[in-house]
Amino acid sequence: MLLAHDTEAALAAAVELVNSAEDPDTLRTVEQVDAWYAKHRYTGRHDRDDAELAELRAIRPVLRRLLTADRDTAAEMVNDMLARAHAVPRLLRHDGIDWHIHAVAADEPLVRRVVVETAMAMADLVRGDEMSRLSTCADETCAGVVLDLTRNRSRRFCSTACANRVAVAAYRARKKR
Repeated sequence: MLLAHDTEAALAAAVELVNSAEDPDTLRTVEQVDAWYAKHRYTGRHDRDDAELAELRAIRPVLRRLLTADRDTAAEMVNDMLARAHAVPRLLRHDGIDWHIHAVAADEPLVRRVVVETAMAMADLVRGDEMSRLSTCADETCAGVVLDLTRNRSRRFCSTACANRVAVAAYRARKKR
């Protein structure tokens, strides 16, 4: 199944946000939120304050549960998230991005927009039976979430650092023999 651009973008942003909680925590300052916001091309309200940082940090475990849930649980979580946010999906074009879906107003708090956009993206995965696009890192020492957008579904690691760590460990184990 081909995923829409906004689905891929929302999932990538959510995965990075969730993985920022892994050791070392990479979401500790407002400047780090600014960089994440810009990287993932968010638009709309961005308060750039400690309260917004705290809200984003607090939502990471909830998003982790959603991204690692089985299909039925994810569907229930998505429905709950969208209902709580009073989400009303609408198609928009802005900032050089073609038609895509927003389900809450741009002046809503960033954390609410992140939750709703992630829920909308997960709705696509649930509907398309594409939950295998999400997994946890194959590095046994890492709990990072993996978003696999490859055609052959071959991505196993959350980062090149984890992939390299496993490869080096395997190499060293072979050398010992």
